[in-house]
Amino acid sequence: MKAAFPGSDEDFPLLKTKRQSKGTKTKNRKAPLIDDAESFDGRPPKKKRKRAPKAEPVYVIPEVEKKETTFCGRLGYACLNTILRNKKPADDAVFCSRTCRIDTIKKNGIEWVKDLGRRNVEDMLKIIEWNEENNIRFMRLSSEMFPFASHEIYGYSLDYCAPVLAEVGALANKYGHRLTVHPGQFTQLGSPRVSVVKASIRELEYHAQMLNLMGIGPDGVMIIHGGGVYGDKGAALDRIRKTVKEDLSKDVRDRLVLENDELCYNAADLLPICEELDIPLVFDYHHDVLNPSPDLTPSEIIARTNVIFARRGIKPKQHLSEPRKGAVTVMERRAHADRCQSLPEALPDDMDLMIEAKDKEQAVLHLYRIYNLHPVIHGTCHVKLIF
Repeated sequence: MKAAFPGSDEDFPLLKTKRQSKGTKTKNRKAPLIDDAESFDGRPPKKKRKRAPKAEPVYVIPEVEKKETTFCGRLGYACLNTILRNKKPADDAVFCSRTCRIDTIKKNGIEWVKDLGRRNVEDMLKIIEWNEENNIRFMRLSSEMFPFASHEIYGYSLDYCAPVLAEVGALANKYGHRLTVHPGQFTQLGSPRVSVVKASIRELEYHAQMLNLMGIGPDGVMIIHGGGVYGDKGAALDRIRKTVKEDLSKDVRDRLVLENDELCYNAADLLPICEELDIPLVFDYHHDVLNPSPDLTPSEIIARTNVIFARRGIKPKQHLSEPRKGAVTVMERRAHADRCQSLPEALPDDMDLMIEAKDKEQAVLHLYRIYNLHPVIHGTCHVKLIF
């Protein structure tokens, strides 16, 4: 049995040397490290072979089923660019969702957490440049851009990061990119618990401040769901009305839009409150399939909410996803597939469509190829995700 000699391609019987020292009073001695010297047998160490440079990857992208469309709007993706996030080495990875736990805040302090936020924003500059190079001009910002910014105890203002946020917004506006946000599922304006509603309002104010400091115009909307029904959908809707009317600041109301969901509130549930409060509805095709609106077709829903978008001077937007292959039950079908294979039939020609798929930017490029919407740079396609 032999052990490799450090720094050399030669092998030496070091274990044998150790065994011979057993039973003696002298301590075992480690073999000396020798650089540029003769080895134990009197011969110079072998020179390391130079490795041949790695060949450039060959991208074999399978053909897609070509389809036609008159759609001329923007396709976007949410929060994470898989190519940039998975760059190697890990220190080169580009992403905007660095986060932590409260215990880490207690240990490292608030300035440490704020630095995470600054790094997240700085990486948005790289993502926007990548998107522009690849003809993607619509993106949802991560809600974790500033960890715990809306927390009741550990929250903080974003003013410290205003210069970098302004730089991101200026770059997006320069290229004509649309940036939106989608606060998480715990943002519940219809909750019967006052503490939940207050936390939801803080979360919306955090997102509004981020968009305002970026200098993003009215198209930078904040999308939320109706939330839970709490045993009485009518009462929950009344609480949403009251919160919007009485408790939301103008900055928040100016950006707020609602979205139909797959379990609690379909588009028919939300349209009356949207029309009453002049809040646009973001129509989600996948959710409408799972939780359809009685007596309302997608085209009728879109027509009604587009009136609100136009009145508010906001570019309409929608969401598209597909269930995973083989999904049967509603709960199984809720999960998003890696990619979408078709644009919806009711899709208007000029619409911003957010592709909610696991493959993120790859899902957008996939639809670009299917419908010949934009040229696709061959090397930006992830081969392993195509199949």
